Amino acid sequence: MRVEQVKSLAIALLSVTWCALLCVPSVSADQETDEAKLREDIDAYVQAFNQGDAKALAAMWSPEAVYTNPLSGEQVVGRDAIEKQFAAIFSENQDTKLAATTERIQFISPGVALENGTAIVSRPGEAPEETAYQAVYVKQDGAWLLDRVSEEVVAIPCANHLAKLEWLIGVWIDEDDNARIESNYRWTKNRAFITQLFSITVGDRVEHSGMQIIGWDAASESIRSWVFDSDGGFGEGVWSQHDNAWHIRTKGTLTDGSKTSSTHVMTSINENLFTWQSIDRMVDGELQPNVDEVVVAKQVGTNP
Repeated sequence: MRVEQVKSLAIALLSVTWCALLCVPSVSADQETDEAKLREDIDAYVQAFNQGDAKALAAMWSPEAVYTNPLSGEQVVGRDAIEKQFAAIFSENQDTKLAATTERIQFISPGVALENGTAIVSRPGEAPEETAYQAVYVKQDGAWLLDRVSEEVVAIPCANHLAKLEWLIGVWIDEDDNARIESNYRWTKNRAFITQLFSITVGDRVEHSGMQIIGWDAASESIRSWVFDSDGGFGEGVWSQHDNAWHIRTKGTLTDGSKTSSTHVMTSINENLFTWQSIDRMVDGELQPNVDEVVVAKQVGTNP
């Protein structure tokens, strides 16, 4: 089973563009009821997919349904073939999960509906992939069934640049007998940014926390970050790569108005370990001691 088939057939919530182009929308007398039912069916579809239930998924397609893989052009025709396709996917790609967001449902006729939305497919050890989809439903014997699906991967230019920081995604811990520092790195929608939520816990009390946003600055053609902490301080940084290390040159403002600067060095050891230290630290023009290098470990099972 090719990976692109997992990415594509998993998005089996939506339909062909020709129907939208050739049909003139009209409103069903029971449109509100039909739309509510469609939304329930979409939720049930996602649930069946996440349970790996190929038979239940296939039952939501019309007997003559056709799914076309946009990458390979391969067609899967008919409910039975679609069920076999899903069964093979779930057998070879366990723990693949689907999330879908419906953006619009439009009724082409009382018996035909068009859905537009976005879907995210997540696989263990891989970055989630977001897809824009369009699905056509037909009403048969009172039930709304999928009949055609088309979708395309959402291309975000900045995501390509941030892909170099993919290894950061997950929960990282640095702790000793005195304190525990926890950082949770996640992708935002479309992988446009990476967010970091961090906290410093002493004993059973959180003493300090904050948030960092990492993104691509197209104007300066560099990775930049912005950080805000629970004491009211804030700052920004510019990232540069040096072999397996990242240097983040930062400037900030403390709650008392003091100006700070420093260089943080994050060096990847392997996929589950990196070292962190802070050097060249200044507060209002006065040199401060460096922060010693520490080893930070990823919690098992926190990959995207």
